[in-house]
Amino acid sequence: MDFGTRLFWAIVAILLGTSAFFARGAAIERAAVRVSEGSLKTGDLVRVTQVVDGDSVVVADPTGATVTVRILGIKAFPPKPERDPAARFGRDAVAAIERAVRDEPVRVLLHGPEKDRHGRTLAELFVGDEDLGLMLVKQGLALTYTVYPLPSTPLYLSAQEDAQAAERGLWGDKEVATRAEVLSREWGRGAE
Repeated sequence: MDFGTRLFWAIVAILLGTSAFFARGAAIERAAVRVSEGSLKTGDLVRVTQVVDGDSVVVADPTGATVTVRILGIKAFPPKPERDPAARFGRDAVAAIERAVRDEPVRVLLHGPEKDRHGRTLAELFVGDEDLGLMLVKQGLALTYTVYPLPSTPLYLSAQEDAQAAERGLWGDKEVATRAEVLSREWGRGAE
């Protein structure tokens, strides 16, 4: 076998190994997120144990039972892959959630439907009097997600318009803002 052929097969082997490694890690992460031991009620005070991404967290109730919560009313860009320009805002959303909930109890407000298609509990989360989802929208780190409407959706939409006008967060990056506008229009058509 000549050098070029060996090099080709070595690169193929490296790429296959890398793909398997990352696929296994992603499968483990998805399985961990789907595991929910407990259940929540409106008014429960919980502790955030893991920030999965900019719109999903794992919380522990006072008994220690864990529940994966999809923050209702928002959608954040995924924090990975690194090369995606929008991922920066996903990482910023994760960091903002981590700062907001650090050593603070979080209050749960449930709405219907109770769960999304991935089995996550759908809820608004409050730190003190601050709506965590609304905070992210105001900072331009998350979009208003209208697929699961809630009573405060008009407030979220207004905050998003303000963030967009001020070019805060993702709205300050033209490429990412364009993607966000397309997603928002797509969600609006799905809600009709």
